[in-house]
Amino acid sequence: MTRTLRRTLAGCALVATVGLASFLYAAPAQAASVTATFARTTSWDTGYEAKYTITNGTAATISSWRVEFDLPTGSTLGSYWEASVTSSGSHHTAVNRSWNGTVAPGASVTFGFIITGTGNPTNCTVNGNPCGGGTPPASPSPTANPTPSASPTGSPAPPPGTAGMAAAPYLYLGWGNPPSPTSVMSATGIRWFTMAFILSSGGCTAAWDGQRPLAGGVDESTIRAIRSAGGDVLPSIGGWSGNKLGPNCATPEALAGAYQRVIDAYQLKAIDIDIENSDEFENEAVQDRILNALKIVEQRNPGITTIVTFGTTTSGPSWWGQRLIRRAKELAAPVDVFTIMPFDFGGNDMYADTVSASEGLKNHLMSTFGWSAESAYRHMGISSMNGRTDVGEIVTPQVFTRIRDWATARHLARLSFWSVNRDRPCPGGGTVSHCSGIDQQEWQFTRILSGYSG
Repeated sequence: MTRTLRRTLAGCALVATVGLASFLYAAPAQAASVTATFARTTSWDTGYEAKYTITNGTAATISSWRVEFDLPTGSTLGSYWEASVTSSGSHHTAVNRSWNGTVAPGASVTFGFIITGTGNPTNCTVNGNPCGGGTPPASPSPTANPTPSASPTGSPAPPPGTAGMAAAPYLYLGWGNPPSPTSVMSATGIRWFTMAFILSSGGCTAAWDGQRPLAGGVDESTIRAIRSAGGDVLPSIGGWSGNKLGPNCATPEALAGAYQRVIDAYQLKAIDIDIENSDEFENEAVQDRILNALKIVEQRNPGITTIVTFGTTTSGPSWWGQRLIRRAKELAAPVDVFTIMPFDFGGNDMYADTVSASEGLKNHLMSTFGWSAESAYRHMGISSMNGRTDVGEIVTPQVFTRIRDWATARHLARLSFWSVNRDRPCPGGGTVSHCSGIDQQEWQFTRILSGYSG
C-alpha cells in the first residue's frame, strides 16, 4: 500500500480480495417460478453481446442462483460479467457473485457476456429448473459447487458465512508490534482481516514475507484464532517490495499453482493480488501472467473472489492501471474487484483526492467494460492509509468516516486501510510502523470500518 513505510524495512518485504461458492438449493415449488430470460443487447457480423435476467417470481427471497445453458456448434463464449462462469465444452454454468446472489420476491438481477458466432443459447436452466419456469425435474438438481470436503489435516477450517468480508483492514505479523487480532475483534466488531504479505521464498514457492511457511507458523495460528472468534482472512499476495511470485513463476500455470497452494492451505474464499512497482505493475509480461493465472484459479475454484490492488493518480488509474484493466477485459480475466490505493499524492485534502481517484476508476471501468455506473462501483475497492502517510498527508478519523460514507452510498465492494498495526495514537507523531502518527483513540479507524458491508 505505501511506497516506503509498508514495504521497506530491513529483512522484511512490505505491502498490500470475496466470494463464497454458494450452495444453490431451492424448494421445488419456489424453483419453478424463478426464471432466466435471454436477450441480445448488441449484435455485429461475427457475434453479439447478450444478458440473462434472473427474476424471482416466488414469495420468498432466494440467496443464490445458477444458470446453465448450451451453445450451438460455431458459437463460443467470450468475456462475461456479474457472474462466475465455468465451461465444459459447449455447456456453460453461470453462478452469482458475492454481491448479487440475493434476489427479493419480484426483483431481478442480470449477468452479461460476449458470444463469438450467431447462435443463441439452448437448454437453459436456472437453479436446475427450466429458465421459463415450469415443473422441476424429478430428482433434485446438484448444487453449483460440491459440498466442500473437510479441511486437510492441519489446515484451519473456514467458518460459515461471509458477513463483514467487504471490510478487511490490513494486519501484518512481520513488523509494527502486531496486535492480538482477537482483542481487536472484541474491541471493534471487525470480523475480517487482509493478512500481508505472501511473497516468494525462492522461485515459484509461496511463503509469508518470503520466509515463514504457510503451515505450522505464527500466520497459521493467527488464522486459527481469528476463525475461532468468528472471523476470517484473505491474503495479500505481492506488494511494493520483496521477491514476488509474479516475476518468479515462469508461466501462468506455474503462478496459478503457487496461488492454489495458498488457497488450499487455508480453504480461502478470496485472494488479493497487490500489483505494484516496476517488476509487476509496470511490466506487461508479468501483468498478463497474473491475469491469465487468475483465469486458471477461477476455473479451479468457482465462486472465489479475486481482487487486484494497485496504485493510482488523483484522476484515476495511470497508464499502467488502464492497461491492467484493459487487459483484464481482453483476456477475460475474472477480476471481481479493482482496488486502488488513493494516497501518497502530496496533497492536503485526502477526501477530495480519494473521491477524485475513485471516480476516475469508475469512469474507466464503465468505458472499458460497458458497465453502468452502479455496476462499476460494485466492482471497485478503496484501500486507504490511516493517519499520516509516507509523504505527510493526513487521513483523520473524520476524513475516513467521510470516505466510508461515500463508499457506502455507492456500494463499493471493498474498503480497507493500512493498517491495524498503526491504528493507535502516536504521542511523538511521525510516520511509523506501530501507530498512526496522529492523536486518535486506539482502534478508532477499525471501529469506523467495522460496520461497512458494501
